[in-house]
Amino acid sequence: MSDIDDAEEYEVVVVGGGPAGLQTALYTARLGHDTAVVDRGGGRAAMMLDTHNVIGVTEDVSGNEFLQTAREQIQSYGADYVQDLITDATRLDDGRFHLVGNGNEFVADRVVLGMGFNDERPEPPVPRTGKGLHYCLHCDAYMFVDRPVFVMGTGESAAHVAMIMLNFTDEVDVLLRGEDPEWSDETDERLRAHPIDVVEAEITSMNKSDNGWLESFEFEDGTVRQYRGGFPMYGSNYNTDLAEQLGCDLNDDGTVDVDDDGETSADGVYAVGDLTPGHNQIPVAMGKGAQAGLAIHYELREFPRSLEDIRENGDVSLDEVPGLGDRIHAAAEEFEEARAPPIESPQAEPADDD
Repeated sequence: MSDIDDAEEYEVVVVGGGPAGLQTALYTARLGHDTAVVDRGGGRAAMMLDTHNVIGVTEDVSGNEFLQTAREQIQSYGADYVQDLITDATRLDDGRFHLVGNGNEFVADRVVLGMGFNDERPEPPVPRTGKGLHYCLHCDAYMFVDRPVFVMGTGESAAHVAMIMLNFTDEVDVLLRGEDPEWSDETDERLRAHPIDVVEAEITSMNKSDNGWLESFEFEDGTVRQYRGGFPMYGSNYNTDLAEQLGCDLNDDGTVDVDDDGETSADGVYAVGDLTPGHNQIPVAMGKGAQAGLAIHYELREFPRSLEDIRENGDVSLDEVPGLGDRIHAAAEEFEEARAPPIESPQAEPADDD
């Protein structure tokens, strides 16, 4: 860890530039707090070929386009966007936080963790993500109405997702890929009571169409099965290194434990989005980000001053207001100038010659 004299100071630093982190930054910036988003790039949202389930955003918008628009929004309100990977996080003696990346350092009053998780990928052969390999049931099940679909995996989640997919199609297979199932006897009985094929043989090769979409898998037993696509169910690896460095409690499933506002067990540290319990959906993540942003604003805002503070230090003076961070104040003036006509001063009436 280096000296904090090299660090850029902010009220809020958001680590992770996905929908949750960017939504948090949008709120904290617009509510007047100097904010930076530090993002390593990539992430689950960036992999999306199309954006689903986000009201006001059409299907033809890719994940990268969606995120780029969000980055431009937060910057227009005065937040900084920095591409870097934060590797170390500590609490300073004064209660603030020191964050060190590969090329930048930051000191922050509040830290928001939004690094999400990485899906455990199956071994090849598998199709490209988004063109036959899909990780979000609630996002992509609609794509498989009356289409053949696979669910890949051996655990409880694979069996349950397969049964859920019968709500959309009558052609559902569970692909064990040469492994033994690990789900319970009760789940096995339940699964086999549904019209689902459990395919034990390993995949040997796959066939794709000219546009890159999966067409079929070939198996060791010589069979060929056609699929529109499917869902690998091998678990998630949560990016909790910084949360653990800062002393945040984790849940049994690997997520970060948070309260209703997204605050962790470490005072001043928040976690949002897929790093926390709940549905892994963009609108859900954005809601969590907004809630955290509002909670941070209530903690950091200058006014109204408490009666105790006023009695001890006197009335609020004009030179103390407005209570905006410097970057936000400058950006707000630019924002207003670009979007509203200038306010003209009233012209003085000409003097009467009489």
